[in-house]
Amino acid sequence: MEKQERMEYLVELLNKYSYHYYTLDDPLIDDKEYDVLYDELVNLEKELGKILPDSPTNRIGGEILSGFEKHNHLNTLYSLGKAQSKEEVRSWVNKNEEFVRNYNKTHEEKLPELEFCVELKFDGLTINLTYDNGYLSMATTRGNGVIGEVITNQIKTIQSIPLKIEDKRLIEIQGEGLMPLSSLEKYNQTHEVKLKNARNAAAGAIRNLDPAVTKSRNLDAYFYNVNYLEDSELENQAQMIKFLKENHFKVHSYEKTAKSYEEIEKLIDEIFVLRNQIDILTDGVVIKINDFRTREILGYTNKFPRWAIAYKFEPERFTTVVKEVEWNVGRSGKVTPTAILEPVEIGNVTVKRATLNNIDDIERKQVKINSEVFVRRSNDVIPEIMGVVDPNQENTKEIEIPHNCPYCHSELFRNGVHIFCPNSMSCVPQLVKRMVHFASRNAMNIDGLSEKTLELLLDKLNIKSIEEIYDVTKDKLMSLEGFKEKKSQNLINAISKSKDVDLANFIFALGIPEIGEKTSFELAQKYKSFDKFRNAKLEDLIEIEDIGEIMAKEIVEFFNDETISQSIDSLLSKGINIKNPQEIDKKLDGKTFVLTGSLINYSRKELTDILSNLGAKVSSSVSKKTDYVVYGEKAGSKLDKAKELGIELLTEEELNKFLKDL
Repeated sequence: MEKQERMEYLVELLNKYSYHYYTLDDPLIDDKEYDVLYDELVNLEKELGKILPDSPTNRIGGEILSGFEKHNHLNTLYSLGKAQSKEEVRSWVNKNEEFVRNYNKTHEEKLPELEFCVELKFDGLTINLTYDNGYLSMATTRGNGVIGEVITNQIKTIQSIPLKIEDKRLIEIQGEGLMPLSSLEKYNQTHEVKLKNARNAAAGAIRNLDPAVTKSRNLDAYFYNVNYLEDSELENQAQMIKFLKENHFKVHSYEKTAKSYEEIEKLIDEIFVLRNQIDILTDGVVIKINDFRTREILGYTNKFPRWAIAYKFEPERFTTVVKEVEWNVGRSGKVTPTAILEPVEIGNVTVKRATLNNIDDIERKQVKINSEVFVRRSNDVIPEIMGVVDPNQENTKEIEIPHNCPYCHSELFRNGVHIFCPNSMSCVPQLVKRMVHFASRNAMNIDGLSEKTLELLLDKLNIKSIEEIYDVTKDKLMSLEGFKEKKSQNLINAISKSKDVDLANFIFALGIPEIGEKTSFELAQKYKSFDKFRNAKLEDLIEIEDIGEIMAKEIVEFFNDETISQSIDSLLSKGINIKNPQEIDKKLDGKTFVLTGSLINYSRKELTDILSNLGAKVSSSVSKKTDYVVYGEKAGSKLDKAKELGIELLTEEELNKFLKDL
């Protein structure tokens, strides 16, 4: 018993020392004293055959993982809308000020005067930590915002991240994994293979299947958001930052507020100077509205919160020479130019290629072969050519605009500033990318039909169109390299299973220009059957909310194309069973739902969207006006309050039955 107590004491003590050393930068003891206590703990754990969940010995990089598991976030991790200029920031501020003024004119419960929190925009990899009963239970990447990859073992190597916190509720904490510039410098001094920049070094380390690699790069992490907190009492950003600090999360010391655009502009200029004086990469500024009630009322677009925006600093630009131009074909048939450059170092990255966008871009910027050009690289995206150094430079030659597709040799046609390959059915780059989209999770959901596999099918099985996927047999697959009995059967099963598909998914799978997931769902709800949608008139489509004239024309032209129409008929002949949406629209109109606890089969955004599309309101708090409370594991006081008020309770299973019965 004494040894058990000593072990618990050492874990608590060493975690305290680590917090002061790694998070507060305020060491309480020297390294040698720490090592003595650490070794004592290791020996006790061996003797007792037990390791506590928050023991610092859990941080050592373990075995190499076979792959990343997927995990649904409790709440959607939204990306931020971008402002490329200060004028865009001003416009965003003005828009929100106008919204608050108009809201307060028509509502008794007024919104407070706008106050903005201004933070550094970290240039690393977004991470999301889940704590349950005080212990770190899961760490993931952001992924697509709804589903991330599990990186718990990698995250445990970051010393500043607490394995245990005081708060016992179910919590998600969002932050950024970073490699300090000093760590990058030390790493490159001791390793033969050099890391080129801190951002990629951090992302590569966190997403490395060997936690020992992660540990070797001495990463750090800063936190800025409580993405989910059961029964949250937090009312604003300031309270949230205080909550993070109280639970020993590392928060950057730069925390400032502003009441107007003019004050925000001064802070942007301040951070622009500061970014060259700190030990981490920052490529801009994040501006958020402080008050959470205002945030809730402002809400979200499909992609971004309306209450926050990121301002990006203008990237540095460098000069180099255009050696040649390569033309590539995309899924839509668009043929786009890429400049091949004389290699140039930009921000510790060797840049060899840059985008030229389209023919108009080439002509407007007067770019030629052998031109000396300005190149800029922003936020680790493909570099862009900004223009030529001297339009009258000698020894240059015009960039040749292709007349035939570089892959299938079909004659290209020009539409506006772009050129296109019309051969959508057998031009390999188009076909592969169309098939990848067709097979994707939110389309036909053919698990195992990756881009690499599709390229193999086109090359070895001579597939020339999307519908031929459904003619592939197990014997044909087993003739391919890497395909054995189990893998072949699994793919055949997935292809067969995909034949039963919801109308919204099928519409999305077709790859109609401008039509995304949300619009596909709305079109399915509107027309109820594929035949009706396929024959929709332009004037009817324009009347649908969120579908403008351009989008409506794309839909009509898509189905009027004879080749596409024949391909769709051929596809449907393969036994595709399109399931039409049931007539349940707005059947929950006027009903209020509250979601609580950890849900297994839905992300909160998915379930909120489902209920909202049926007319229901999804609230964050339980009251007498609440009609249903949907609860999962670790449901807290919201469930207790619902029981007290006699509100109808639904488990996920009961909710599924409830929705099906509608």
